[in-house]
Amino acid sequence: MKLSKQQVEHVAKLARLGITEKEKEKFRKELSAILGFVEKLNEAKTEGVEPTAHITGLQNVTREDESGMTNQESREKIMKLAPKRKNGYVKVKAIL
Repeated sequence: MKLSKQQVEHVAKLARLGITEKEKEKFRKELSAILGFVEKLNEAKTEGVEPTAHITGLQNVTREDESGMTNQESREKIMKLAPKRKNGYVKVKAIL
């Protein structure tokens, strides 16, 4: 698909780009080549092909989050290490 100079100017205007005449010609050629490639992709026969976001078939495998610190004794040890504490929480300096 070949783009016209006017179409390139329109796209540049929508993108709020100020481009020179030389750039208009350069972008016309580049965008025409990209659209030509997309046209070729549209010609691919995809009947019977299951839509997918990737071709590997791999799935993201995750585990449930588990806390390593479950007992009160571990919590108390951590709280003792904190320089400042308030109401059972570690107190830190405000940053905002």
